Formats: sequence, C-alpha cells, structure tokens
Amino acid sequence: MQADFWNDKRPAGVPSQIDINAYKSVVEVFERSCKKFADRPAFSNLGVTLSYAELERYSAAFAAYLQQHTDLVPGDRIAVQMPNVLQYPIAVFGAMRAGLIVVNTNPLYTAREMRHQFKDSGARALVYLNMFGKLVQEVLPDTGIEFLIEAKMGDMLPTAKGWLVNTIVSKVKKMVPDYRLPQAVPFKSALAQGRGQSLKPVSLSLDDIAVLQYTGGTTGLAKGAMLTHGNLVANMLQVLACFSQHGPDGQRLIKEGQEVMIAPLPLYHIYAFTANCMCMMVTGNHNVLITNPRDIPGFVKELKKWKFSALLGLNTLFVALMNHPEFKNLDFSALKVTNSGGTALVSATAERWESITGCRIVEGYGLTETSPVASTNPYGQLARLGTVGIPVPGTAFKVIDDEGEEQPFGERGELCIKGPQVMKGYWQHPEATAEALDSEGWFKTGDIAVIDPDGFTRIVDRKKDMIIVSGFNVYPNEIEEVVMSHPQVASCAVIGVPDERSGEAVKLFVVPREGGVSLEELKAYCKANFTGYKVPKHIVLRDSLPMTAVGKILRRELRDIA
Repeated sequence: MQADFWNDKRPAGVPSQIDINAYKSVVEVFERSCKKFADRPAFSNLGVTLSYAELERYSAAFAAYLQQHTDLVPGDRIAVQMPNVLQYPIAVFGAMRAGLIVVNTNPLYTAREMRHQFKDSGARALVYLNMFGKLVQEVLPDTGIEFLIEAKMGDMLPTAKGWLVNTIVSKVKKMVPDYRLPQAVPFKSALAQGRGQSLKPVSLSLDDIAVLQYTGGTTGLAKGAMLTHGNLVANMLQVLACFSQHGPDGQRLIKEGQEVMIAPLPLYHIYAFTANCMCMMVTGNHNVLITNPRDIPGFVKELKKWKFSALLGLNTLFVALMNHPEFKNLDFSALKVTNSGGTALVSATAERWESITGCRIVEGYGLTETSPVASTNPYGQLARLGTVGIPVPGTAFKVIDDEGEEQPFGERGELCIKGPQVMKGYWQHPEATAEALDSEGWFKTGDIAVIDPDGFTRIVDRKKDMIIVSGFNVYPNEIEEVVMSHPQVASCAVIGVPDERSGEAVKLFVVPREGGVSLEELKAYCKANFTGYKVPKHIVLRDSLPMTAVGKILRRELRDIA
C-alpha cells in the first residue's frame, strides 16, 4: 500500500505530506522554538517552571561545559539516566547541542542491564541522579565511561528549598544508598562552569544519529535503535500534522503556545520523548513533568494545579487515576487530547475515561524503531476504538505473509512500515538490521495486523513472543537466559498472561535440577537481576516443559495451559 492511499482518509486540517527538510536537526528545532517562545513556560516540575529562554540558557551552559571541560567530541555517546525532572531536558538538549549522541537509560535498570547498555553503546559520559549512585559505582569498572555528572532532586529549585528536598530524599526517605564516586561533577557545578563560556555551534545533518534508543530484541539482549535527527524531526512533524486536525470549532486542535501537556510517562521512553520533548516544544507548549506517576495521590494533587489540555498515558495509568476518589473532581474543561500508547487500550477503560473527563482516548501505534509514532486515530468522535488508526502523513503500511507476499485488505499478516521516521538500523548489529529492514526501506514489525478496506489498522497478535507490561517491552529470551544461569535451574520458559492492572504479566515456568529450588529463591534471584516490570509475577515449578522433537520449548502450548 503506498503512502498516498491514506491521503483522502485523514480528518479535516491534517495535511497529507510533511516537509522533511523544514529543519536541519533536532537542535535547530530546539533553538528556533526557544527564540520564538522565549517567555513562555517550557517545563514545570516540583513547583519550578523553566521558560523556553531559561531552558535555552541552561542547555547552552551544559553544552559549553561538555565542550570545554571534557574531551568528548561530536558523535561520542552520553548516557542520560534520570526520571522526569528538569535536569533531563537540559542534559539531553545540551548534549545534542554539543553534537553528542544521547543514550536514554531507564533509571530503574539493574546493574546487569546498565552494564550491557553502557558497554554496547560505548558511552563515554553519564548523567545520572544520585539515587542511582551505588549502581553506577558498581558497574563503572566494567564500562568505558570516563565522565560522570551527578544530579540531585533539588538542583533546579531555589537554594534553600533545594537543600531541603535533597536532605529529605537522602536522610529522611533514605532513597540514596551509600556510595563513593569522588570523580563525579555535580550537575549544578557543570552548569556554573559552562555558564560564562561560549558554545561552539556543531554542524549536524538529518542523517546524523541523535539518539541510541535501546529496545529488547528477539535475541534477548537489548539493541540500540539508531534514531537520526531526520527520524526525530520527521516524527515530530508527523505528530504535529495529526494535532492540526480541526476541532468542533473549525480551529486546529492543538494551538501554538497555549497548551498544558501533562507528562507522566518517562521521557527516556521514546513515546514521551517524541511527544513531550519534541512535539510540545515546536508548538511552544508547556510540559508538566510528573516525576513519580506511581504516587497517584501526589499525581492527582499536581493535576489540581493546572488547566491541562493534553495527557499522554497508557491503560494502567488511566485506571489508577480513575480509581482515586478525587480524580472525578478535577477541572477537565480544557482537556481535548488523551493519547494512549505502549500497550493495548481496554475498551472499558476508554468508556469510563470518556464518561468522567468528557474526552475520548485515542489509540495509536508505534515502535522504538519508528521514532515511535507510525499510526494514530483521529481525535474526538472520529476515533475508532479497537484500531490503531491510520498511518501518520508520509507513512505507508502493508501486511505480508511468511513468504513476504503483500496481503489484501482484511487479511492477517506481519505489519511492515515505511516512512521517514524509520530508524537507520541497529547500532553495531548489521545482521539484525538486515533482518528487520528490507532493501526498499520497509521495516518488519513482528506484529500481526489486519488493514481494513477503509485504511484503519488493527493489531491482532504478536509474531514475536514479546510481552508488554504497562507499555514496556519484555522479551522472554532475556528472562530465560538469565534464569538459566541460576545453578538450580535445569530449564525454563517465559510467557505473557493477561493482567488487569498491567495489560500483561510475566509468567515463568521452571524445571529445577536435582535438589530443587524454592519459589522464594527464584523470586529473590529475579528481583536482583531485572528491573521491576520484567520480574515474573507468576512462577510455576514443573517436572517438564512441552518441547518439539528438536528440543525447542513450545511457548504456545504453555500459553494454552495458562
């Protein structure tokens, strides 16, 4: 199916094309927006709001620090491991302005996961929050990281309040385990040292890599998707085109410099990175960063302060919010966009949300490899529940059978995507790249889909056995590989099972060696080796696992039993 097949299917106001050459890089988007919207609020967190002009100044100071006080050169990798705090956009845009490639790192990673990502990416610098200092100290000797920049929760707050917050975090809540990293430069010092110095502009092209975004692979270990400046700029323009849909008043839905976007999803995840860091910036809108969305009472309290117009979330989060008694009393009069992604939206959740807020949740589809948005539903009454909408402008979909032949409308097949937002490939994995991208630039998603005759797409199954827990990808191979290294495990298998809270949960089947192994032991082992969402929720001990004649474990049979 060619991209122009969808042109007449778009809602009023949405253009069918984007101008991929409108900007030369993410940095150009950033600098133009900061100039244009200088006095508008850009990001708010912990009671502090940074204007676009302040964000520009801080990120320039951070970039100048990197240029003058380290020997990092354009193209070097810098890992950023922080939750949603103001230091995140400062560090990311500062690093890009210095010509560096950003490696987004989940702050909840275990030592094993951090080691792999830092070594694989060849990161030479790391910006992290001091709460993770103990893990950083543990993995550092095994990595090539030479420069450490350490942030604290209270860095961007007024001095006295910042000191108080830092003291509470470390001494009262005991959230900072003891560690020793004397070589680390405090984030505030880096800003102070870079402040008076001039930032040397770096020439960047759309083909240069901007971000290495790690995604689990069918091979188990996470691979870095190389997302170029061109990929990110294209996806930002594509999402922006969808936001220009006309509302009931005939005006564009998302207006420049007037919207308040709530950002509870982690910015290090590609979904929020594109939506909150990129799209909201080019329109000069205001992002309210939610550092800990799991603290629902705190989240609802924050929502009370804003007349918000957009919220990005996923099924689990919507359910948790609606279950809070105060949620229904919030002011939803300005809310016009609720986007769901990362995991399938449950229709009961969508209906309940619309009845409470008056705003319909619309679902889209994307992958790390597509920067991430590939398709989205029209907003409002045109949204079709149970589908992921139509491809964003400039993007084509097709479904293929096992022989690679394109299938007609209404037939199942593997979904393939072509568009300017499709990654350059996997970092240092040419075979995996060749497997995922064909010579014409079609990316094979591994998802089984049906394209209806009117162009709306439904995702019906997964070709790969990936499990999606609260919007995060969990790859059975990775879990099995680690569990197999337990001395008392003879064999094991992992499947996903439906879960009311998280969409899916991880279920682990273990065949113990002689002498046995306890469930407690396995639980503790998994906790030590996996970040929270990957830890199996259900563990079952068995005498044997169903296998093929050649000894391949049949996950499908386990799913049937489960």
